[in-house]
Amino acid sequence: MTDERCTTLSTGVPYAALRETHSGVVFLVGDRAYKCKKPIDLGFLDFRERHSRKACCEREVELNRRLAPDVYLGVAELQDPDTAPGEPLVLMRRMPDARRLTTLLQMSGERLEQTIESLARTMAVFHAHADRSPNISAQGTRDAIERRWSASFEQVAFLANGILGSEQLAEIEHEVHFFLAGRGQLFSQRVTAGRIVDGHGDLICDDIICLEDGPRILDCLEFDDRLRYIDGLDDIAFLAMDLEKLGAPRLAHLLVDRYADFSGDPAPPSLQHHYIAYRAFVRVKINYLRHAQGDGSAAAQARAYADIAVRHLRAGVVRMILVGGLPGAGKSTVAGLVADRLGAVLLSTDRLRKEISGLAPQMRSPERYERGLYDREHTERTYAELLDRAARLLCNGESVVLDGSWTNDRLRAQAAGIAERVNARPAQVECWAPSQMRRARLLARRDGASDADPTVAERMAMDADPWPPQVRLINIGAPEDALRLALSLIGATGSAERPND
Repeated sequence: MTDERCTTLSTGVPYAALRETHSGVVFLVGDRAYKCKKPIDLGFLDFRERHSRKACCEREVELNRRLAPDVYLGVAELQDPDTAPGEPLVLMRRMPDARRLTTLLQMSGERLEQTIESLARTMAVFHAHADRSPNISAQGTRDAIERRWSASFEQVAFLANGILGSEQLAEIEHEVHFFLAGRGQLFSQRVTAGRIVDGHGDLICDDIICLEDGPRILDCLEFDDRLRYIDGLDDIAFLAMDLEKLGAPRLAHLLVDRYADFSGDPAPPSLQHHYIAYRAFVRVKINYLRHAQGDGSAAAQARAYADIAVRHLRAGVVRMILVGGLPGAGKSTVAGLVADRLGAVLLSTDRLRKEISGLAPQMRSPERYERGLYDREHTERTYAELLDRAARLLCNGESVVLDGSWTNDRLRAQAAGIAERVNARPAQVECWAPSQMRRARLLARRDGASDADPTVAERMAMDADPWPPQVRLINIGAPEDALRLALSLIGATGSAERPND
């Protein structure tokens, strides 16, 4: 008779099991796990020689003890009496599959907000104490990030097999290089601020065990230190991407938000999206490799990850959005709504004009059209300062919404030139309403930074240069309708909405 203890643990979990990844095999026996490396060369790792596999096992234990010291027990050997030396193995304490984050996500009714907050706090503390050095920081520059992307693009191209369409791959590559080309200053600031650390490098839900006394985070990237020398935000983005892939985008947003809180990270939304896209494309590459090894499900997985990459690259586009129109057309309302929806910085000529002149925003100015505070010199100075501030924000990865009349075609062209110089995507929205509606709105106005009245509006209408017809927003309905139309004109419909799964 077979002893039941030899086949099943008391919890009903199989006593022995085997799991395989693209680079290794894990044997589960009783309360232990034994992990060995495949003797293969995948380009980005080479385990063909035993000494390389042993060194990698030793390094894996050393590095993973940073986040799970009681799980990684040491390095053992699988010994054949007839051969020597044995095969090196990572010896681990076996973790309960029922407490894997992947499993918990699949359980109906499981509330994971506190778990996600705990993970965000754990990683923020881990990054705060992680190693830093000039060698580590060098891997967080813009050029280093671009090299990582390029290496993945080259490997996917080498394995070309029709899994992804050429148009999708071309869009991913174009958006990546477009973003990076204008963001050298952003990445330099991240390096200077000490955001580049010796991190985890492979943070996925299946390697996180949620125990009562805290999470155990397993299986960091150990085979190439350079791939683990990353921005802390890049590290947490991997887990955010995996949460989204597993159908929990709300938890992914919560993770990134709480990590930003706990780490004091002021990163712009564009960089968060960029790193999530990068991590998704890493999984595209991995699934290309698995497909080449005969995994029949890898093609569909690669396409799913590519969709995540595209979605975040689109949401992370750095934009310069001009929202203008005559007084009373509702431009300031629309500009505020667009900035809120896209997480962009809102800059207003009405407020800036008074700031430059040392006036409070709500202080009324008695000057008439093109006189005093509103003469040509003040207007030129206001728009010059507006565009200078916008350029600095754009270089730092912040999208901007510029609220002004923008009735001068020369100024609109100047703004477009700055957007081109810093690799930001320009967009224009001309708010329009019938003259009687604009007049009624102006007469009903009781506060705000604008001093325009119906007389000023009439003069401005006579002097205004025409806008391109395709950017006109007829603003005569509810604010939510105006926002929907504005996002459509900008080309950002639905691109940055926060989910509520």
